[in-house]
Amino acid sequence: MFNKNIKLVLAVLIIGLAVWQFTEGNIGNGIMYILLASVFVFLYFKNELILLAFLQLRKQNFDGAKKWLDKIKNPEAALVKKQQGYLNYLNGLMVSQTNINEAEKYFKKAISLGLSMNTDLAMAKLNLAGIAMTKNRKREAQALLTEAKKLDKHNMLGEQIKMMQQQMKKVSIPKQQFGKGVRAGRGGRRF
Repeated sequence: MFNKNIKLVLAVLIIGLAVWQFTEGNIGNGIMYILLASVFVFLYFKNELILLAFLQLRKQNFDGAKKWLDKIKNPEAALVKKQQGYLNYLNGLMVSQTNINEAEKYFKKAISLGLSMNTDLAMAKLNLAGIAMTKNRKREAQALLTEAKKLDKHNMLGEQIKMMQQQMKKVSIPKQQFGKGVRAGRGGRRF
């Protein structure tokens, strides 16, 4: 894995090589070098290890995804800001099954760094709402749930949001308390 700045330097050098090939009359070589440079520019914005981790998650292979994410040693040097957000988002998804406190930290950091897709941002907020609900922070959970609903413009998380709202309604129903004594009608005795 390369540092993000090395990827840009390689792209600039390859584009320079492409320009030289164009001036020499080798149009085919120049086009090939432009395509090669575009790969490095693409990998600058979309890290290859995060893409491989997403692929493993699609296969429900959490161990494989964790293996790819663990190869990123210095996220600040290797990733742009949005990709750091996705690194935290993926770590939060994997940790949410075992440790909700750590997952909450990962999701909050992912939201603060930013995610490029609204659906991913909605999913992170939905997970945070679930964590807040388990910790009895109902107002925070409700606010996060409404934000997730606004971000989910294509209704991809509609069923999960409805399920979460139903669970919140069940939790918010107060339990009735009954008195110990039984009262009789007017003027009657208490037993």
